[in-house]
Amino acid sequence: MNIYDISVKNRDGNDVYLNDFKGKVLIIVNTATGCGFTPQYEALENLYEKYHEKGLEILDFPCDQFGHQAPGSDDDIHQFCTAKYNTKFDQFSKTIVNGDDESPLFTFLKSSIKDDEVNGIKNKVTMKGIKKISKSFKKEGDIIWNFTKFLVDGKGKVIRRVSPIESPELLEEDIIKLL
Repeated sequence: MNIYDISVKNRDGNDVYLNDFKGKVLIIVNTATGCGFTPQYEALENLYEKYHEKGLEILDFPCDQFGHQAPGSDDDIHQFCTAKYNTKFDQFSKTIVNGDDESPLFTFLKSSIKDDEVNGIKNKVTMKGIKKISKSFKKEGDIIWNFTKFLVDGKGKVIRRVSPIESPELLEEDIIKLL
């Protein structure tokens, strides 16, 4: 199986085939509107605006598994993101990223790279604390919290998995190389 064999649901409930994104550089991220990391939407939108015309796509998957931080309907979440952060990238239906009912996309992503990239002692300590309170984190490879970012190249290979605490801008140098 590769990433292009997977389909997901858009926020209207329709199937979207990831094969439609073949040849594009992707940032795939699980998000939440009520999380301490929610302001990362601004950095994601900045990357999208800078590199979308060159082939970057951001695939946003709201997830309510971590502290019930993505309340509301898919439309509520979309309205919040567009009003507060002026997001223009693709936002999909709420998604389960860990557990028995997890999305095949996140099963694939997690199996490609099992550990988050975390830089600096302070960030590592913070993420250890978050890992302890994450009720959804059950086994190695699971997503620890909202705003875990996966960078995928135009051939469907997962290049990086970046911790929620790290800014999306950490991916910019690799995005430029991949485009």
